[in-house]
Amino acid sequence: MRLFLFACFVGLTACAPREAAQYAAPVPEAQIEQVYVATQKALDNNGQTFGERRTGEMNYFRAAVSVPPTHEPGRIEWPDGPPDAATDFVVTETEIYETPNQFLRDVKSKRSGAETQVFVHGFNATLSDGMYRTAQMHADFGREVPTVLFSWASAGDPRGYIYDRDSVLYARDDLEDLLKQLTQGPNDRVVLIAHSMGSQLVMEVMRQAALRGDRTLLNRINAVVLMSPDIDPDVFRRQAEAIGDMPDPFLIFVSRQDRALGLASFITGRKPRLGVINSPDAVADLPVRVIDFTALANGEGLDHAVATTSPAAISVLRGMMSQASAGQPAFQRYMVLTTSPPIGP
Repeated sequence: MRLFLFACFVGLTACAPREAAQYAAPVPEAQIEQVYVATQKALDNNGQTFGERRTGEMNYFRAAVSVPPTHEPGRIEWPDGPPDAATDFVVTETEIYETPNQFLRDVKSKRSGAETQVFVHGFNATLSDGMYRTAQMHADFGREVPTVLFSWASAGDPRGYIYDRDSVLYARDDLEDLLKQLTQGPNDRVVLIAHSMGSQLVMEVMRQAALRGDRTLLNRINAVVLMSPDIDPDVFRRQAEAIGDMPDPFLIFVSRQDRALGLASFITGRKPRLGVINSPDAVADLPVRVIDFTALANGEGLDHAVATTSPAAISVLRGMMSQASAGQPAFQRYMVLTTSPPIGP
């Protein structure tokens, strides 16, 4: 019966049309977020690529994403009709870089310090999904550092779960190269944020760097955040052990009612994924901090990205980030959040 229900779910979602980023004229009241994109996807296709061959090439561009003045935290306001910057997420400008060096110079020129934020999307993500999610997070969390979206070759289709798992392996060298380029200078640093299956990619790249003995790259990763990680906990432990000294802080965001990871667990052998663990046992003795967002979930997106889609979670997390920036203890080893999270070491 469960297999039948899963097949029905995949069939229905696969038939649903995917929304794509669209251009529109800017409006003065909107907030413009500059999204820098390094992608394995062809630039002439920002939607689904299920069944298509991977290009084998990296492309680089910048998109000015307009966040409407009516924006509500946690939401991506897709157009319902002709795109309008007054009410919708839209693209107002793009710039394609002919070389990686042009891209890197532009990204680094926008930094007030030496840090760049890199976001790695998850399973079933189109290029449009990744761009708008990056802009939404940047707007909602008020980050001032430039953000690079690493858009790997996800099929952007729920039928492509196995394809996407292979695409993660296919993307390891390209993500590692990007991180090396962003940290070429002696003071350059990156913060890695990954969602869902993108967490597997981030862990594999760090493991790969560790096995190569590249501690320089690993030491230039200031922090790692894995949101709803689609990773087998046993695999995560082996990856962490291979990496050795982990970036600090290393945060794992979980939600015990994550329905997307529930389906992933069913596909991969009915073993819960790292993003739905319900105790610290799965990461015992590892230098990581787990934050449970279950109580702040609002049902959006199968509760698969609560930290970025729930207004309550965004508010609480912003407060915790402010405390951490001020040098105050904000993240415990294992935290189960309420609207007023406990504070302590």
